[in-house]
Amino acid sequence: MSAKLIRIFKALLPAPFTIAVILSAITFLLAYFLSPKDVSALQLLTYWEEGLWNAPLLVFAVQMMLMLVLGHVLALSNTISKYIDKASRLCTNTSTAAAWVTLLTLIVSFFNWGLGLVFGAIFARKVGEYASKNNISLNYPLIGAAGYSGLMVWHGGISGSAPIKIAEKGHFLENQMGIISQSDTIFSSMNITVSLVLLFVLPLVMYMLGKKGEHKAVVLESPPIEQNTTTIEGAERLDHSKVLAYTFGGIILFYCFYKAILLPEELSLSFITPNFINLFLLGLGISLHASFSSFLKGINQAIGGASGILIQFPLYFGIMGLMNSSGLVSVFSDFFVSISNSTTFPIFTFFSAGIVNVFVPSGGGQWGVQGPIIIEAASQLNVPYWKSVMALAYGDQITNMLQPFWALPLLGITGLKAKEILPYSLLLMLAGIVIFIAALLIF
Repeated sequence: MSAKLIRIFKALLPAPFTIAVILSAITFLLAYFLSPKDVSALQLLTYWEEGLWNAPLLVFAVQMMLMLVLGHVLALSNTISKYIDKASRLCTNTSTAAAWVTLLTLIVSFFNWGLGLVFGAIFARKVGEYASKNNISLNYPLIGAAGYSGLMVWHGGISGSAPIKIAEKGHFLENQMGIISQSDTIFSSMNITVSLVLLFVLPLVMYMLGKKGEHKAVVLESPPIEQNTTTIEGAERLDHSKVLAYTFGGIILFYCFYKAILLPEELSLSFITPNFINLFLLGLGISLHASFSSFLKGINQAIGGASGILIQFPLYFGIMGLMNSSGLVSVFSDFFVSISNSTTFPIFTFFSAGIVNVFVPSGGGQWGVQGPIIIEAASQLNVPYWKSVMALAYGDQITNMLQPFWALPLLGITGLKAKEILPYSLLLMLAGIVIFIAALLIF
């Protein structure tokens, strides 16, 4: 089954940038023929360009890039690596390894999706190296899938693109929906319940899968430790200064603490915005790397993962500009209203977001395209905005277990192939669908 899915993906899905271009062309044609306004092709191109370079949306793109890169840099620090080494010693067989890798990857991914993505990949690799060194038979593809599990929960976590963006003043849908605090989305009773159930069920599923299947000897070698033989002289000492790094990183972390705890007259979650998260990740990353030199090496290694956001997000913003200005948003939202009611709308949103994620494998880009439609329809059906946003978040993240785009860093680090982890990630997806739909119906 997984081999067939891989062939389908290769046959039908080109590179994500190509998909973004094709979606732009499809949206252009839909706007031309379905727009309630009398618009010309040149006018539609104007709408597209205005969306392409929309200033608030470009700020959003940079925020998401920083969130991925800084989270990745954290995972590359020696401190995080040492904790991963210690945790890998608990993984003495496939079942316990799968459960531990899943549990810790989920927890880290709730904090930051970029950190969780790389943490899970490195953890899975370390478990494989530990098994290889100690002659432990292991279902290594299952461990790889466990390391990828964080991408199934990230959008409901603190760094989820849609929830953190709507909590920020001046976000691009503020006029339609206002500002919604994370206390109403990520820290709502629904999402906390969902998160706790996932933290229990998903590691249990992976533990049970570890009892079955084929276990083989793993042959992996630890990469050699790089020895720095160059002499550090003159002003270059500042680049390697621990005192300077700890001082600068410490000042940033203190300011984050001041802004979150000491400054507000009453404690709330309103301080959690993309800018605050990135500022905190910057201070923590510099502190854990203990020198600017090490931190910048991590940046150079992590920056490649943000290239997709850099070049694809503007195309998604162009699609949004076309849909908003041409009136296509109203056409689509009216369709959703015609087939939904207040109970079924979150379910339709969940499944539609899952489908859109296959073609737009970025939560931020998907929010830019799908967000205006969902908010307009939710307004007409009197469905709470926060619930509609979380339905989109759940749908976006669930099909990451089917769409292997974000698995590329993990596959590179672990040496696995997509078809090897896909059977297990699909089972995680099925378990998640049941949990998410139940939550959307109950709450």
